[in-house]
Amino acid sequence: MYGWIWRHLPGPLAAKLVLAAVLIAAVVALLLFVVFPWADPLLPFNHVSVNGG
Repeated sequence: MYGWIWRHLPGPLAAKLVLAAVLIAAVVALLLFVVFPWADPLLPFNHVSVNGG
């Protein structure tokens, strides 16, 4: 998959590196600002209870 993306990026090596960095930043931003906040209430990690003895 990564090879397919790399081959389809236009331009010489320097342009491909810049475009790849922009794509990576876009994916990270999408995950941080859209996907993770949406999934946070669905995950059980915040539902911690401690029973006293």
